[in-house]
Amino acid sequence: MKVTFIGLGIMGSRMAANLIKGGNEVLVWNRSPEKTEGLKQVGAKVAASIVAAVKDADVLITMLSSPEVIEKIALGKEGIILNAKKNSLWINTSTVNPSFVDKMAGKAKEVGLRYLDAPVSGSKGVAEKGELIFLVGGENKDLEEARPLLSVMGKSINHFGKVGGGSKMKMVINLVLAQSMLAFSEAVNLGVASGLDESSIINILSESPVVSPFLKLKIAKLESKNYDPEFSLQWAHKDLHLILQTAYENNLSLPVTAITKEIYGMARQEGKGEEDISAVYAYLLNKKFK
Repeated sequence: MKVTFIGLGIMGSRMAANLIKGGNEVLVWNRSPEKTEGLKQVGAKVAASIVAAVKDADVLITMLSSPEVIEKIALGKEGIILNAKKNSLWINTSTVNPSFVDKMAGKAKEVGLRYLDAPVSGSKGVAEKGELIFLVGGENKDLEEARPLLSVMGKSINHFGKVGGGSKMKMVINLVLAQSMLAFSEAVNLGVASGLDESSIINILSESPVVSPFLKLKIAKLESKNYDPEFSLQWAHKDLHLILQTAYENNLSLPVTAITKEIYGMARQEGKGEEDISAVYAYLLNKKFK
């Protein structure tokens, strides 16, 4: 099976590396060619163009930052859609909104390309250990073909029916993720403003049942003030935008999510976009919201 991986950022580079470790022959392509070097050293082959990357691939896996980037890479004369091998399988692991999934799956079907939407839950460390949770929408037979590859990159594969189901679940997960990080940050901010010791608040909260496993993973970052990205704040902001777009398309109001999006947007505007999502904590404490 010939496998191509496109998109070698924080997540994609580690996912591709695990495919190689699992004994797969992997061809990679990235918009920034320097990001292919590390994978080349562990056995990946590097394609010179998108056309070269996809024309012979049996399975194409993409992990890209946004719907806009996917459209740029997928559409056009030298894009995925017109150059992928007929009946090959495109597994899109990027976080995108369900209506965009429907659009891309439709365009893929027009040219005889099969499509799975398979976004992941988990950040850098989880991706590195091959313990991602896959949220999959698509045909059963396509999932079964993809399963050996997904199993190398993740610990759990969850099928949510037809194409789009995986992305619907990813919207739900990332809504909780972004809001829980913000709620924790505001709670600590309240305690500090009231005169309590910041470290004591964090330690007590981390021992309490109200704090999720995700937040416990962020405690070290908050204490060290080191916000090197595992999941960048700018992508949390992007995901909140997609969540609200999905809510609009379903005639649903999410007022708390709308406020959450704006706070992440303000933190991004203040230069924290490329830092970890937990940098919203530093933004709020520095602003001393009361």
